Amino acid sequence: MYVAVKGGETAIRNAHTLLADRRRGDRSVPALHVAQIVEQLGLGVDRVMSEGSLYDRDLAGLAVIQSRGDLIEAIFLVRAYRTTLPRFGYTLPVDTAAMQVERRVSATYKDLPGGQLLGPTFDYTHRLLEPGLADGSEPQAPVEREADDAAMPRVTDLLAADGMIEPDGGDRDANATPTDITREPIAFPLDRDGRLQALSRGDEGFLLALAYSTQRGYGRSHPFVGEIRIGEVEVELDVPELPFPVPLGRVRVTECQMVNQFKGSATAPPQFTRGYGLVFGQSERKAMAMSLCDRALRAGELGEDLVAPAQDEEFVISHSDNVQATGFVEHLKLPHYVDFQAELDLVRRMRAEHEASGEGAEAAE
Repeated sequence: MYVAVKGGETAIRNAHTLLADRRRGDRSVPALHVAQIVEQLGLGVDRVMSEGSLYDRDLAGLAVIQSRGDLIEAIFLVRAYRTTLPRFGYTLPVDTAAMQVERRVSATYKDLPGGQLLGPTFDYTHRLLEPGLADGSEPQAPVEREADDAAMPRVTDLLAADGMIEPDGGDRDANATPTDITREPIAFPLDRDGRLQALSRGDEGFLLALAYSTQRGYGRSHPFVGEIRIGEVEVELDVPELPFPVPLGRVRVTECQMVNQFKGSATAPPQFTRGYGLVFGQSERKAMAMSLCDRALRAGELGEDLVAPAQDEEFVISHSDNVQATGFVEHLKLPHYVDFQAELDLVRRMRAEHEASGEGAEAAE
């Protein structure tokens, strides 16, 4: 039971003042601006947008500054702001096949139609600290490549053409209204679209650990990265009064198509199955972890035994939300004086009864 109390207002105000002072830091050091965060800490901004469920780079940058770099606190701030925004409608599904690709790699085929694009990645760096960055040295300008209009078909489409992978979307009705977990309470079991929404805004570290567990034997998984794409996609809104969709702008996303083995079942032949991940900005690790968890959560649908935590829908979805988890864990810092005193009195009575029973046993001897 929680009871609202009034008191300590002066202490709380002083705590806020001290927080603002510590956030500013040494006044001899120039203050950070949102543009610096957005442009130079872009991957942190992308995570805040993705797990905060709001695509706005400036607001995410502001939240990073306000939270002193605590990304989960920044995600909390963005989600809280999101609840104040009006809902005008739902956009059409984005067409990631028409993405303006910045990076595209596949672990399944070396030579792909359209080629592989390495793009900006840490994959080939030596993970050595660069002291020059501390001096503000400017990096070398990248070599510009000529625009290539060659088609980039999906790897999964190539497999589907040979009948080697399950149909995209399974047996879902294309005209069905998607679940919206931001407006409806989560109720288990979830449809796959609801699960994907929850995974997309789930905590990256938690999903990464679950994804890793599936590769270590906690749930049968033999995945291949069919394709990872990073780039911009167009967002369109269907306006009933108009015979055509209205473009709203472009957003940058990361998409991962994971290809997994499947030995088949009584109703399906041996074939590859799909795991899917889609997140705001550039976040390959999150998209890959999401796709591995998506595939693990489809175990029941595919007739596989449920033997691992990553295959337990309620466990995964209920614990993946870092804002909810933070609130429940950190509420332990709030006053629980009455509860504790009740527990303390109970333990004292139990100890007294224990000691009395021990003395009685000794007297009997």
